[in-house]
Amino acid sequence: MKLLTVNIGQPRPTAHPQGRGGDTGTHTRPVEGPVEVIDPGPKGDGGSGLAGDAVCDLRHHGGSDQAVYAFAREELDAWERELGGRKLANGVFGENFTTLGLDVSGARIGERWRVGTDLVLEVTSGRIPCRTFAHHLGEKGWVRRFTQQGATGAYLRVIEPGAVRAGDPVEIVHRPDHEVTAALQFRAVTTERTLLPALLAAGDALHPEALRKAREYVARQG
Repeated sequence: MKLLTVNIGQPRPTAHPQGRGGDTGTHTRPVEGPVEVIDPGPKGDGGSGLAGDAVCDLRHHGGSDQAVYAFAREELDAWERELGGRKLANGVFGENFTTLGLDVSGARIGERWRVGTDLVLEVTSGRIPCRTFAHHLGEKGWVRRFTQQGATGAYLRVIEPGAVRAGDPVEIVHRPDHEVTAALQFRAVTTERTLLPALLAAGDALHPEALRKAREYVARQG
């Protein structure tokens, strides 16, 4: 298991079909590194955990619980086939880490990875597709298609900071004994709300927003 590329995004203007504009950092590209990765701070104030990586919409993106976004090269390859042979470069999904040999969407919430020598990350959630992502990809019905596929990649928080570069090994150093994966968490908060109670098994390792939704759902069932 290894880190194929470390990807950094710079602010670029975007325009939604509805006429709304603004900057986005979704256009991530591989860099040689090394790149320092730290806890960026609370959502709303902190952006990306990667030095030099832009997060333009701090209301919905970035912060401690979404410090790093990882996506598997194997899933990009699957999407290339799904999209009729369209070539998808590392970083095209806005991921900071493109991995090889690692089941990213199948990673358990609270699972910890050591990347390189020092960096330790913890899986918090899957990625919810947004209209900016859809506009960036330019594929018809992209949000629906990505949601149905359910291979979301994973957001991670920084447990121990460190510098990383392409080619660094990735080691799973802790795997919780529950079965709540990033993919299951994604389904629970999107298409299969009846799965929400199952998320509670992941405890405080779960992204706080998903944990709140699970607790509210259970309370309503009463």
